[in-house]
Amino acid sequence: MSSNQLDKKSQAWSALFSEPMSELVQRYTASVGFDQRLWRADIDGSLAHAEMLAAQGIIGADDHAAIQRGMAQIRAEIESGAFDWKLALEDVHLNIEARLTQLVGDAGKRLHTGRSRNDQVATDVRLWLRDEIDAIVLLLIELQRALVEVAEKNAEVILPGFTHLQVAQPVSFGHHLLAYVEMFSRDAERLADVRRRTNRLPLGSAALAGTSYPLDRERVARTLGMEGVCQNSLDAVSDRDFAIEFSAAASLAMIHVSRFSEELVLWMSQNFGFIDLADRFCTGSSIMPQKKNPDVPELARGKTGRVVGHLMGLLTLMKGQPLAYNKDNQEDKEPLFDTVDTLKDTLRIFCELVGGIVVKPEAMERAALRGYATATDLADYLVKKGLPFRDAHEAVAHAVKVAIQQGVDLAGLPLATLQTFHPAIGEDVFAVLTLRGSLNARNVLGGTAPAQVRAQVARHRARLSSGS
Repeated sequence: MSSNQLDKKSQAWSALFSEPMSELVQRYTASVGFDQRLWRADIDGSLAHAEMLAAQGIIGADDHAAIQRGMAQIRAEIESGAFDWKLALEDVHLNIEARLTQLVGDAGKRLHTGRSRNDQVATDVRLWLRDEIDAIVLLLIELQRALVEVAEKNAEVILPGFTHLQVAQPVSFGHHLLAYVEMFSRDAERLADVRRRTNRLPLGSAALAGTSYPLDRERVARTLGMEGVCQNSLDAVSDRDFAIEFSAAASLAMIHVSRFSEELVLWMSQNFGFIDLADRFCTGSSIMPQKKNPDVPELARGKTGRVVGHLMGLLTLMKGQPLAYNKDNQEDKEPLFDTVDTLKDTLRIFCELVGGIVVKPEAMERAALRGYATATDLADYLVKKGLPFRDAHEAVAHAVKVAIQQGVDLAGLPLATLQTFHPAIGEDVFAVLTLRGSLNARNVLGGTAPAQVRAQVARHRARLSSGS
């Protein structure tokens, strides 16, 4: 049998048609160029399906053994790069099935009993995505560990905390980094939740209505390590909620990376000078020899838009589809694949980048002093002396105005001047007005005091050591 005859016979619909598909349509409809990455999932799903068919007496033991033998050879061919992927066979599924039939004859043709490409591809994408989610969660754990290490080393370092990008209150730099640990922890939780809904079996739903063969779908789900079966055949073959959910979770993770990236870019600029990044994560300028550009954080910021765009694309892809499967769904794979690749690559590089952050504590502290960051501490001090908070707020606003006029920090105002704003102010106020005093005063659960930062570091270490 010639290659062209084989390709034609591999098209299950070919006997109905009086002319071959045009080359233009072949190129337009083919997905084998990008869905090859599903090959492991396709083989695993097919082997589980074949094992069930044999157990149910739908195919014979000899056919089952031949399928296993043929799939083992196909696996070896793909891993070695010797497999001949053919555009005419349209996708990963038909390419593998055609090669199996070539190797083992009719047994390869019997493998498709009780299934359709509709439930087959839905199964393959779920199996593939399940494994990718596991890999991404591990990367999120690694990134959290890297941030925890830097946070612990910088628990005592004073950073100006900002609201509206204006200096607000002094915070521990370690506390600031732990905020991102919380974000990435939630990302891991979301992905674990998505995994549960992804890890359900569509196979056995066939094209849309189920099948007349006595399949044991639960057996296949157990073989593949899936948590259950999809309960409605129409929904099973057409559902892409799991891909959209994943893309939403991935978008949030990338947004967290992007927020962190924005801060790294700001902190590294000469106007802030709070940190430096290791040279291996930066580039220079082709014209300005003095430049050291934070290209990795900048590019991560840009790639976030790409991932969010894929989410919008998937939502739009699904919004107008009637039940059940439609060819539109072929367009789910490229954005999903690219989202996975982009998120994994970004997390990998940030796991390394975090360890290369060089902290500049003196610059951070100078910036905190410039912004009257202890003004709230003075207001709290007056409240503890008996003033209503709103009155204390007003008195401190006048104090800040005078400090600005004199070009000094609040702690630089003489006691006599401070007492003009309220007579309750005493010598003990200067302990309150220091950055260190402000930091240590916030010794409450979730607060920025170094003691709380160390407690949170210990909590995160225990959590991350359990792989959660």
